[in-house]
Amino acid sequence: MLVRRNITSNTDKADIETWQEEAGSRNFTRHELFRDWARGIAGRVRAWKYRALMRKLRYADAGRTFTRDEMNERR
Repeated sequence: MLVRRNITSNTDKADIETWQEEAGSRNFTRHELFRDWARGIAGRVRAWKYRALMRKLRYADAGRTFTRDEMNERR
């Protein structure tokens, strides 16, 4: 489910102009550039959480190596 939110910020005019130039150099709109930036942050956060979970579960050990057939078995 896609939820859209409006964001309001206070930004210096020079920063907005730089943002506009960067968006133009990438053939993006400012909105597309912002969404790209936000997705990048969200992706890094998800990756960080995944790595933290894998560290937390590192103790788990099945006690043996499974065969290819066992790993692909459907139940």
